[in-house]
Amino acid sequence: MKLVKLGQISLDGTKIKANASKHKALSHGHIEKLEAQLREEVQALLKKAAEVDQEDLADGFDLPAEVARREERLKALAEAKAKIAARVKERDEQARKDYEEKMARRDALRATGKKPRGKEPKAPETGPQAKDQINLTDEESRIMPNADGFIQGYNAQAAVDADSMLIVATTLTQHTNDKQQVEPMLSELKGLQDRFGKPETLLADNGYFSNKNIHACVQQKITPLIALGREAHHLPLEQRLTPDAPEPETADPLVKMAWKLKTQSGHALYGKRKSTVEPVFGIIKQVLGFRQFSLRGLEAVTGEWKLVTMAFNLKRMQVLAAG
Repeated sequence: MKLVKLGQISLDGTKIKANASKHKALSHGHIEKLEAQLREEVQALLKKAAEVDQEDLADGFDLPAEVARREERLKALAEAKAKIAARVKERDEQARKDYEEKMARRDALRATGKKPRGKEPKAPETGPQAKDQINLTDEESRIMPNADGFIQGYNAQAAVDADSMLIVATTLTQHTNDKQQVEPMLSELKGLQDRFGKPETLLADNGYFSNKNIHACVQQKITPLIALGREAHHLPLEQRLTPDAPEPETADPLVKMAWKLKTQSGHALYGKRKSTVEPVFGIIKQVLGFRQFSLRGLEAVTGEWKLVTMAFNLKRMQVLAAG
């Protein structure tokens, strides 16, 4: 008997700390201060070299070596700035896409007759910020937002079968934004079709919402149920008893999904998300006690995450077998 036959799949991610070793980091703002200081020192040393002979300097003071050392540090700082700039460019591009998706989400809500909540989104600011950092201990880890603020770590993703609560696929990424994780997970799930079948529905919170992700699900004949915004936990009784609105006559999968989420069946299906994937992360962190990686680097940490999720599945299968 198969423990898993893919039906509803819940997708979510959690931020996990990088290796516990003390992290050394440089911010873009601090780099610019160091660069200014080192350039001033180099100019002062060169001026000193033009005014005096090496023999007139204090014993042990090698002026050319001092200049070379500072120039080498300036080169290293320039390389660090270039790496930060490359990451910022990627972040800015994602921020632009997120802004466009927010606008598309609001348009989809308007199409269903619902007024979008909150203020109109503002176009993102671009370019390196003083607080942007590069980590010198585990360069492939990133600053990640979490419930307590920010951590240096990775974004661990899991797809969980809603019936068995078994983890059926995992990915791990440096990206803080979950919107980029749907297509990689769909690719992982596609590789399982011969053994477990194709998922019927993909459940995910509004952090995964994008028009591109919806179309990616539809192309694989998977029904997307990705929240357009924060969902109310306890709907008024009158609203729960209200008959479903007629299905909109449109080929737009975004508008169709917005309608499906408002139906009784769609609301019930989406309700499975919170009771499947979120407890899995809770068990991994609280019961298994896994809160930070021991290895460094994206490839090694990806393997470590797979081992952790395998440990969870073994524990879960024991419970299922006993039941």
